[in-house]
Amino acid sequence: MSDANYDSYREDVVGRANVTDTPERVAYYKRLAELGTGALWTVANKIEPWEPASTSQPMLWRYNDLREDVLRALDLVTPEEAGRRVVYLENPGRSDVVAAVGWLYSGLQVMKPGECASSHRHSASALRFIMEGSGAFTNVDGQKLTLGANDFVLTPNGTWHEHGVAEDGSICIWQDGLDIPLMNALDANFYEVHPELNQAVNYPVDASVATWANAGLRPWGSTWDKRYSPLLKYEWAPTYEALQSYGRVTDGSPFDGVLMEYVNPDTGGPVMSTIGAHMQMLRPGERTKAHRQTGSFVYQCCKGKGWSIINGQRFDWQERDIFVIPSWMYHEHANASDTEDACLFAFHDLPVMRSLGLYREEALGENDGHQPIIT
Repeated sequence: MSDANYDSYREDVVGRANVTDTPERVAYYKRLAELGTGALWTVANKIEPWEPASTSQPMLWRYNDLREDVLRALDLVTPEEAGRRVVYLENPGRSDVVAAVGWLYSGLQVMKPGECASSHRHSASALRFIMEGSGAFTNVDGQKLTLGANDFVLTPNGTWHEHGVAEDGSICIWQDGLDIPLMNALDANFYEVHPELNQAVNYPVDASVATWANAGLRPWGSTWDKRYSPLLKYEWAPTYEALQSYGRVTDGSPFDGVLMEYVNPDTGGPVMSTIGAHMQMLRPGERTKAHRQTGSFVYQCCKGKGWSIINGQRFDWQERDIFVIPSWMYHEHANASDTEDACLFAFHDLPVMRSLGLYREEALGENDGHQPIIT
């Protein structure tokens, strides 16, 4: 910190640090720095803001802009060379930790028929949301899952997992979501490659779905004791059907339309301890009101088109576009069609916020709940 900056964070407010620089104080601060210390009052207002001030920026990545370059990776690098052939999404405000927003990482992975990446496991929790192609599969701790468009699959922390595409399939692209930045911030990230490179399939294919995806029914005598959901794949067709059914009997949320959370069917809690996910439907012509939350969100449009206003900026999206909402920024959504619904998938870090007692939500109280557009 230079001589002129020791008092740059002071505030003339009772209860806040408000210490001006003097030659004697500056000399004292320099002496403290030599000892690997500092005076709290020179930084207190910076490290304890009045409210969250995310360095992440609201952003939108258009799939039509990304797709050609994602496919080009097929000719440039093999899964064996890359480990995972992924084009990651980088937020300018979080480039130092390779995050899409907050402490969440995301990227687009591409594989072609007959390929299978090596099995591995890590401390980070992970998910996949299938964007295009046929024949994709994943194997999570010996459970093989077949995947189709808009399916949502878990690869929880500590589980062996590998991904691939069947030989009779087509080129597949899916979105990855992980909490790698959070694990690194906690100095708790480990990564291992399976000693056999690929793991055996120890259960009938899609056994997880057959066992746990039955609405309102729990397997008799279940002894599931892990911290993540035993249902490892959430299929699109029943998810969309549930949204439509719920939409017929509810006005929905004024902020999110018809929203349903992916849950652990054994506990009713989030699918993983550090990452949650939901699917929401905006009915034809629907426009929600603005609110803000402590927590970061990564969205993907999986049906329809519309726009979102985030912190006063408008972002127009269509199918497969991805956008992010940083923590404590007002946001609202709108369906651009008067005849068709629009669906948004999102994953987020709300399980962390709720577990730590940090979750807050606040509605915009002016302008009938709608933000003015910043131009």
